[in-house]
Amino acid sequence: MTPRQSLGLDPRTAKQEHAEEQREEEAIEDAGKLAPKLLFEVIRRDGEEELTRPLRSLVYSGLAAGMMISMSVLGEAVFRTYLPADASWSYLVENLGYSLGFLVVILGRMQLFTENTITTVLPVIAKPTRRIFMAMLRLWALVLVANVVGAFAVSALYAYTPALPADLYPAFDSLSAHATGFAPSEAFFRAIPAGVIVAALVWMLPQRSGGAFAIIMVFTWLIAAGDFTHVVAGSVEWGWMVWRDQLGFFEGFVTFFLPVLAGNIVGGTVIFTLLAHGQVKDELHRRPI
Repeated sequence: MTPRQSLGLDPRTAKQEHAEEQREEEAIEDAGKLAPKLLFEVIRRDGEEELTRPLRSLVYSGLAAGMMISMSVLGEAVFRTYLPADASWSYLVENLGYSLGFLVVILGRMQLFTENTITTVLPVIAKPTRRIFMAMLRLWALVLVANVVGAFAVSALYAYTPALPADLYPAFDSLSAHATGFAPSEAFFRAIPAGVIVAALVWMLPQRSGGAFAIIMVFTWLIAAGDFTHVVAGSVEWGWMVWRDQLGFFEGFVTFFLPVLAGNIVGGTVIFTLLAHGQVKDELHRRPI
C-alpha cells in the first residue's frame, strides 16, 4: 500500500500524482545535469574519445579545419571591402565575418587546435598518467601541424589562383599585415584572451545545444573585435603574407606563430582549464549523501 492509499486517496488519483511526481523528478534531474561536476565529466569523456581516435582521422580532420578556418579571414575581407570605410559601426560588423570559419569548424566537429587545449587536457588532469599525457601531446602535435598545413594550403590557393576575387586582395593584405605585425611579446599577451575565450566556448557548448550557433558567433566575434590573436586563423594570414612575399616564413614563425601559440595555450590550458578543474575537483571524489 502506497502512502497515498493509506491516506484514503483513490488509486487512480494516487497513480496520476505518482506519475506527476516522476515527471517533476525527471525535470529536476534534467536541470541538474549541467552542474559543473557533470559538465566537467561530459567534456572529459569527449576528450578521452578524441585521444583514442586513429591518427589518420586526426590528420584529415585537422587539415579540413585548417582550410575551413580560412572562411574567417575571407568573411572579414568581404565585409571590409564592401562596408563603408568611414562608418563608425563598420569595424564591429566587419568582425562578424571572423565567426564564419569557427562556425564551420566547430559545428562540423573538425579538429581545431585551440579546442583541444581544454577538451583533451581534462583527462590528463583527472587521471595524470604518463600514457595519457603522451597521448595528449601526440594529438596536440598532429592537430596543430595539420591545421597549419591546411591554412597554408588554402592561402596558397587564394594567392596563386583566381579563386579569390582581385577586389578582396587589399583587404586580405591589410588584415594579414595587421595580424602578423605585432611585436612577439604583444602577440603573446593578445593570444591569452583568445585562448580563454575559445576554452570558455568549449565549456559552454554542452549545456546550450540549441543555441550553439549564437554562442560560437558571439564569442568568436569577440576575438576579432577585441583584436586578439588566434594561432590557426592567424596561420591563414601568415601563409598569405609568405606567399605574397611580404613576410619570410621563418620570420613569421618566430615573431607570430610561436608567441601566439604560447599565448593560446596559456589562456586555454593553464588559466581556464585549471580554473575549471579547481571548481569541481573537490566534488569529483565526493561520495553522494
